[in-house]
Formats: sequence, structure tokens, C-alpha cells
Amino acid sequence: MPTVSKVLNGRADVAADTRARVEELIRRHGYRRRRGSGAARSSLIDLVFHELDSAWAVEVIRGVENVARSEGLSVVLTETGGEKTPRDDWVDSVLARHTTAVVLVFSDLAPEQRGRLTARGIPCVVVDPAGDPAPDMPAVGSANWSGGLAATRHLLELGHRRIGVIGGPRSVLCSRARIDGYASALDSAGIEVDPELVRHGDFHVESGRDRGRELLLLDEPPTAVFAGSDLHAMGLYEAARELGVRIPEDLSVVGYDDLPVARWVGPPLTTVRQPLTEMAEEATRMALTLARGESPPNPRLDLATDLVVRGSTAPPR
Repeated sequence: MPTVSKVLNGRADVAADTRARVEELIRRHGYRRRRGSGAARSSLIDLVFHELDSAWAVEVIRGVENVARSEGLSVVLTETGGEKTPRDDWVDSVLARHTTAVVLVFSDLAPEQRGRLTARGIPCVVVDPAGDPAPDMPAVGSANWSGGLAATRHLLELGHRRIGVIGGPRSVLCSRARIDGYASALDSAGIEVDPELVRHGDFHVESGRDRGRELLLLDEPPTAVFAGSDLHAMGLYEAARELGVRIPEDLSVVGYDDLPVARWVGPPLTTVRQPLTEMAEEATRMALTLARGESPPNPRLDLATDLVVRGSTAPPR
């Protein structure tokens, strides 16, 4: 049938409900597509970012490149301009170059976009998903809740009781998990979460500075802040300098990510190490396993985080 052929070849001119019905028939009858659907598979991996303007992205690129290099593959890099799904013409480009696999960072695909790639046997894996991926979408993240818990417990053990937090966007899953870990640590210490001490930004330096300034200008400012990213922490450092607040004498700061810059700021930043490079490596290996027609042992992975204590935290005065 012409419609079935269009679905199998990833054509865009098929209604979404029709595509879904054909895909269901394919699954029900156990049909396995030939790898490459009649075209030679290229030596390419597509890597898609929602935005590409920080050291955080460099760590992820390094991980994908490490695995691609070992497999003799090259990486095609795409930025979606802040959008959580790439444009449809990106799918056209992926199909045209017969990409081996796709790694998506902090983003996802619309069901029809994924259906078109699946029809051509091109698997997708998400790194550090912003939301909850579809049940059958492989994903690699980190133990965000445990990281938020460890960061806040460290501050509590130093004696801090008024602890602020600067999270990412409310809609982002990893940010919510880190703040939930923060709240759980406070709860276990018998401290209620003060909504005035919970702020949200966008994981970048500027929002860390702005939200940090808001916290430090409160009538009763926090003695410590858990920043939801190292870039937030850098912005908080700037706000503290502007206001004459010393770190760690007047304010303890814990970040999240352990980017290379965390070791070199003054004072060196105490932070939760998120294994970004390892996460990207695992996602790339998983995508290549799927491209070979094999099933990965675990299609949903959350890698462990570690607290790295440096000079930005101390007991409150």
C-alpha cells in the first residue's frame, strides 16, 4: 500500500492518526525494518541541544565525541534555539543523511517526528530530560533528588538553618527533583520550607545573579544557598560581591554540575558533581546499541551524583 510505504520511509505527508495505526500494525505483526530502509547508513550521529551557550554543553559534547570517535563516527550538532523540540525540517535533514542514531539533550521529539525516524530505523536517546519522556523513549539522567538532598544536608551539618535555593524552571523535571531533595533534607531536620527562600531561574549566570540578589536583600537573608547549577552559583557570587557579602564568611554556597570552572573561582565552589560526560557517553552507547537492532540492558539510567566539598561552604557566623 502506498500509505504503508510512506510510513516506512519516514515521509512527512501522512496524517498523525494514520501513521499511528500503521505503526501499531507493524508492531503487532512483528515486522522488523531492514536497517537503513534501502539506503546505506552513514557514519554520523546527530546531537541536538535546546541551547548551546555554556560550559555545561561542552561536557556533554565531549562525552558524545568520546564514543563516536571510538566507533569511527562523526557528530552533527544542532541547536533548536531554546525550543524543546526541533523543527520538522531537522527531521528531513536527518533522514536525508541517513544518520545512525540521534542523541537529544534536555529536549524531546513530537510523536510524529519520532515516528518518522522510527520508520527509518533511527533510534533516539535523551540526555538529562527536561520533562518525563514517553515510556518507550530511552533516557540517561542523574540522581537529581539525591544531589539536592546531599547539598542541603551538607549545609545543615555545618549548622545552617536558613537555607535558600535557586532552582531552574518550574517545568523542568531535574530542577523539581533537586528542589524536592532540598525540601526532604530540611524536613528530616525539622525545618519547614520557607517559600520566600525558594527562587526559580533558567540555570544561567544572569538568573543566578538576579535571584541571588533577591535572596540577599531579604530582611532576613539566608546564611547559605543551594544553587541549582554551577552557573547559578557564579551569578550568586557576583550578587554577593556587589552587596559586599563574603563567601563563605557571610554566605555559604553549594552549586550543581561540577563544571571545570568550579575549581577555579574564588573561593573554589562546593558543588554536586553531575557526571555529564559519562551521561552523554552512556546515552551514545545506548543509541548505537539500538541502531544495531539490539536492546540495551536498561533503557532508563540515572547515574550517581557526588558532593565535592571545596572552599565556598563554612559554618554560619
